[in-house]
Amino acid sequence: MTTDVTTKSDGSGESTSRLPVFDVNMCAEDMERMMKNAQRASNFLKAISHEGRLMILCHLASGEKSVAELENLLSARQAAVSQQLTRLRLEGLVSPRRDGKAIYYSLADDRPKQIMEVVYDLFCKED
Repeated sequence: MTTDVTTKSDGSGESTSRLPVFDVNMCAEDMERMMKNAQRASNFLKAISHEGRLMILCHLASGEKSVAELENLLSARQAAVSQQLTRLRLEGLVSPRRDGKAIYYSLADDRPKQIMEVVYDLFCKED
């Protein structure tokens, strides 16, 4: 059984967390759900762990881009960009749209953008 705990900093130096607290008597159903969620999260994190894919997601966070636009933004060859887009598409992170001969990509949902915002705050934002 899990209990969701939301704590707020009271200035005492203790950290805040929205993570659940797991009881040692967790039932098998809750453990199974936790394992499935861990697998989904692991696949998501593996998909974004490549710098090329991370850069693609960064560019797509600002809106839809064609493969040619991504090639130019990344200074990368079409084959390399397509390979990374394929992986992101297989993981359900981006969605393609064809317009004539051009293929455009956008984020499939809000998860990648949320992650990109956290990554930006942690690694890119000036102090």
